[in-house]
Amino acid sequence: MTAGPRDETGAVRAVPPGPPRRATLRLLKQLFTDRLALMGDSAEDYGDLVRIAIGPKTLYLVNHPDLAKHVLADNAANYHKGIGLREARQALGDGLLTSDGETWHRQRRTIQPAFQPKRIARQAGLVASEAAGLVERLAAHEGPVDILQEMTGLTLGVLGKTLLDADLGGYGALGHSFEAVQDQAMFEAITLGAVPRWAPLKKQVRFRAARDELRRIADELVDRRLANPVDGGEDVLSRLVGSETADGASREGMRDELITLLLAGHETTASTLGWAFHLVDEHPEVSARLHAEAVEVLGDRLPGYDDLRRLTYTTAVVEEVMRLYPPVWLLPRVAQADDEIGGYRVPAGSDVVVVPYTLHRHPGFWADPERFDPGRFDPAGPGGRPLRYAYLPFGAGPRFCVGNSLGLLEAVFVLAMTARDLELRKVPGRPVEPEAMLSLRVRGGLPMTVRPRPARERRAARLIHSRRSTRR
Repeated sequence: MTAGPRDETGAVRAVPPGPPRRATLRLLKQLFTDRLALMGDSAEDYGDLVRIAIGPKTLYLVNHPDLAKHVLADNAANYHKGIGLREARQALGDGLLTSDGETWHRQRRTIQPAFQPKRIARQAGLVASEAAGLVERLAAHEGPVDILQEMTGLTLGVLGKTLLDADLGGYGALGHSFEAVQDQAMFEAITLGAVPRWAPLKKQVRFRAARDELRRIADELVDRRLANPVDGGEDVLSRLVGSETADGASREGMRDELITLLLAGHETTASTLGWAFHLVDEHPEVSARLHAEAVEVLGDRLPGYDDLRRLTYTTAVVEEVMRLYPPVWLLPRVAQADDEIGGYRVPAGSDVVVVPYTLHRHPGFWADPERFDPGRFDPAGPGGRPLRYAYLPFGAGPRFCVGNSLGLLEAVFVLAMTARDLELRKVPGRPVEPEAMLSLRVRGGLPMTVRPRPARERRAARLIHSRRSTRR
């Protein structure tokens, strides 16, 4: 950790820089309407550790790799889950996303084996099959289609087949239920819980219905597995059911963990793919290279696990998408004891937020940071890989995302197969804006038109890509 500024005696300074109290009304407005601008402006104006006081709430914004490493890894035991995730607990319960301490360790031990590399490799065929179904549905679609809705259906389908050994096709309301959970969690976070949960507001009513629906679905999935156990089952659902006997896990605990998995397992990848289609449409040269690589590497077949290392440009595109629009844009923590961050004292009980969205745009670590450039992640490029804690699309430290390998595999396969067979174009005149909730999603959906690519075009692109590879 860098030793930040101290006073003339070398003592830790008490208060980091930040917006003055007179800016409270402006900060409140940004908190409600543009949380990304609030974080970005604060980091730009005040540096790598910022104290943001908004009424009775004070946030410590961390925006430097060394400081992020301290909070997320070096002193991770001092930092429990924070703002936003605390509020989400009323719907998600004490699942892996919201729990701490021994409960979190037990949950992580239970599901970790389902994400081992060898098992993920064996799931590649299921992922490719689901992606092929998506491409087929999109190719047959007439008129604009909401790509975000399609990505939600796809990622839930992949999650069901690969992690739960279950078909989630009959649970079409899952995506809408999780939207309601995110909306409510963020609403409670920014209103500091001042609005009672029982209030008959439309948002509150929608949330309560969504919470009940998620619990019903989770209970139904558990009941089905209990009635039809899988011998030697390695999937998460089998492991959760088995943990009830082995670890004394409660039925409520299984339900909490399953609801959390359903949210985290589909939302982040769906958001990443939505932003990918938006950015690829904005950059025709990227679209052309994606198409050429997919034709060269895959031909007309489905991808296999070994193709992941061959789809280097597609992987670089996904990684750059997650740099500009990290699906988990905020990593909130609460200090359990007094700490020192960057030479400043951070009192116990403080809300400390590491913000990948601003960290991924830090001009000290990224050249021309607002530009979409997949070349940043070219292993053979002049810059090499980015500094470890300057890039946190999956978090870091003990709470590094357990599903990162499956999420990356899924995003790369879907993007490659779609780019090979289809052209997706945004509907003109429809703005594309980020919405910073628990995840960073496209506000209001992403309508796009779909045009199948003719086979002769795919063959021509394959020839061009082959020639380019030969020249290299």
